[in-house]
Amino acid sequence: MPDLSRCSIHTMTMKPWSLAQTIAGLQRAGVPGITVWRQHLQPYGAEVAGRMLRASGLTVTALCRGGFFPAKEQVARDAALADNRRAIDEAAIIGAPMVVLVCGAVPGMPLTEARQQITDGIAALEPHARANRVKLAIEPLHPMYAGDRSAVNTLAQARTICETINSPWIGIAADVYHIWWDPEVEAELARAGAGGWLCGFHVCDWRVETRDLLNDRGLMGDGCIDIPRLRGAAERAGFTGFNEVEIFSTSRWAGDQDVWLDTIVEAYHRHT
Repeated sequence: MPDLSRCSIHTMTMKPWSLAQTIAGLQRAGVPGITVWRQHLQPYGAEVAGRMLRASGLTVTALCRGGFFPAKEQVARDAALADNRRAIDEAAIIGAPMVVLVCGAVPGMPLTEARQQITDGIAALEPHARANRVKLAIEPLHPMYAGDRSAVNTLAQARTICETINSPWIGIAADVYHIWWDPEVEAELARAGAGGWLCGFHVCDWRVETRDLLNDRGLMGDGCIDIPRLRGAAERAGFTGFNEVEIFSTSRWAGDQDVWLDTIVEAYHRHT
C-alpha cells in the first residue's frame, strides 16, 4: 500500500466534484488531507462545510484562496482586504490552519508598486489573522503570471515580505509548479525553513508542451519537475506538513473523477 500519510488533495484538483463528493472520494482512496477552495465552500456555507469536514475525519490543510491586493483605486484595495478578512473567518470556521494567498498584479502597474501594495495589504490583515489563529501563506507564482496574476514570483520575494512584516502568522506556501525553475530554489527553501516561514508545499508537474498556462498542469511524473528533490529540500529545511496535490487540468476534469483520483494516488506514490 502506498504511504499517503502526508498526502492532501485540493478540491480544485477534483473540480467537477462538490465538496461532499470530494470528501467521499478522499475517504475511499485513503487520502487523509484536503485543501478546500472557496468556490467549493460557497454552496454549503462555512458553518455547514465545517461540520461536514469535522465529521469526515479528514485534516483540512488550507483554505484557498485569498490575496489579489494591488489595485489602482483605494476602494478596490479596501474591497480586497474585506474579502480576505472573510477568507480568514471561513478558514477559522472550517479548521484550516492557513489561507493561501495569490497576491495579485495589475496590468500596467509597475511591479515595485504592486509588491509594495501586496506587502501593505498582508500587513493590514495580520492582526485579523493573528486574532483568528490563521496563518497567511504567501504563494509565489511563476513569472509568466507577473503581469496580471501575481507580482510575487520567487521564494526570495515572499521571504522579503515575511521578514518585513515579521509575524509568526505570515508564511510561505511553496508550489513546485511555480518555483522549480529558480536556480536559488533549494537555498531559498532552506532560508524559508530557517525563518519558520515554510508552511505549505504543493505538488504537480510542468508539462513541456503546455497547452494552457493556467489549466494544463501535469500529474506528478508527466513533466520535467524533480519533485522528490524539491520535497527533500523542503524536508531538510524542517517542513513536516502535508504534500498538497494541486492540479488544474481541463483534460483531467473532463474525465471520470474516480479514475482520476486513483491515478493521482498512484502517481503520488511513484513520483512524490
